[in-house]
Amino acid sequence: MASLLQKTKLDKELVDYIVYGTVIQEVKTSNIGREAALSAGFSDKTPAHTVTMACISSNAAITTGMGLIATNTYDVIVAGGVEFMSDVPIRHSRKMRSLMLKANKAKTLGQRLALLSTFRPGFLAPELPAVAEFSSGETMGHSADRLASAFNVTRKEQDDYALRSHVMAKKAQESGYFTDLVPFKVRGVDQVVDKDNGIRVSSPESLAKLKPAFSDGASACLIMTEEKAKQLGLKPKAYLRDFLYVSQDPVNQLLLGPAYGIPKLLKKAGLTLKDIDSWEIHEAFAGQIVANLKALDSDWFCKTYLGLSEKVGTPDLSKWNNWGGSLSIGHPFAATGVRLCMHTANRLVREDGKLGVVAACAAGGQGVAMLLERYPGATAD
Repeated sequence: MASLLQKTKLDKELVDYIVYGTVIQEVKTSNIGREAALSAGFSDKTPAHTVTMACISSNAAITTGMGLIATNTYDVIVAGGVEFMSDVPIRHSRKMRSLMLKANKAKTLGQRLALLSTFRPGFLAPELPAVAEFSSGETMGHSADRLASAFNVTRKEQDDYALRSHVMAKKAQESGYFTDLVPFKVRGVDQVVDKDNGIRVSSPESLAKLKPAFSDGASACLIMTEEKAKQLGLKPKAYLRDFLYVSQDPVNQLLLGPAYGIPKLLKKAGLTLKDIDSWEIHEAFAGQIVANLKALDSDWFCKTYLGLSEKVGTPDLSKWNNWGGSLSIGHPFAATGVRLCMHTANRLVREDGKLGVVAACAAGGQGVAMLLERYPGATAD
């Protein structure tokens, strides 16, 4: 948030409202949007709230802000997302929590001793934040594997796609395209973090041995009407032209949000695959992304689940995640939506495109699809 103000040179007093997304919430800062805003020096007169929609939380933050602008409630909105997965909250077990709450209400020594007698060592087993779906009890990785199996995605296809993501990200990084990144100084660490450190181009054999990792990260964007931007002397990057959310079976189709969202968005906007100059699609897993591509190119899937007369087809992969994606850059859950939008805006400038599509899946069998249009005269700095 502080970096956004520094980058845009915007007077923080002009920000009317702040919306932030997060997935794994810290109880002490449950409304992280408000707490972070105060810490970043925003006015205490600027309201803020926090949203959660799994991996598309910052998309939800952006579109919430868009709604506040569209209803003429506010003019200038800061939206973003944050995830701090290297320090997630770990809870006592439910039995231990219950015991502690009862102990707090116990008034006599006898009542406290009676409660103490019910204690068992197993109560001390901690509860980690769940990466499993609440509705199915299944982890997202298992869902991705079953989805890959359903669409006959081979291990080689997954490894090839993952390697492509890393190669594209490294090329974009070395070309100086990640201008939306700001250096960050970690307290107690001398070295400044000035670039994504998860990008690793290696052989398919080496890539197959890597363990999965979760990322820390935060993002922020400034949204307002074109008229307001001109009034403030700001130079926009892109228009957010359209968006929609989708949801489907959270068990067998948990990660098919892009396959459901993209056709609906294109139909709503009166566009075809060929009209899109930039695709930025969240890479939850290599198997997930390849399965979504195969679903879009499947007559059976498109007819059975989308109610279409034929398959949507395969997007032009020369325009697909050209700067890498979540597999290589990382995926701090709630921060990714803004990253996808910023990459789209900057890619449209550097690749001389006009329209870009952002799409992502999310826990709970949900998804988002967004249409961005390059702003005339926009730059990628």
